[in-house]
Amino acid sequence: MKIIAVCACPTGIAHTYMAQAALEKAAMGRGHDIKIETQGAMGIENELLPKDVEEASIVIFAVGVNVEGEERFSGKPSITVEVGKAIENPMAVIEKAEKKEEQA
Repeated sequence: MKIIAVCACPTGIAHTYMAQAALEKAAMGRGHDIKIETQGAMGIENELLPKDVEEASIVIFAVGVNVEGEERFSGKPSITVEVGKAIENPMAVIEKAEKKEEQA
């Protein structure tokens, strides 16, 4: 499965990047491709391109704030979780994404 994600926390510093690392590790551990855009104090980093969105099976929003440019993902199956959940139990987030993608 090809997963794309956006991670963003209210302060846009530590938790954004902790969620990114946790989701990457969990997704790769289950054999999925994943690309994550971070939105934080440094602005948008690793911006997801239209091709990334087109090729993705599902979008994970691990956020505690509004996503900048959320309309780019319109029409894609998605799940939204709090940033803290992605850090605490990233495998559960990936499993939730797998179930959602199966239903799509």
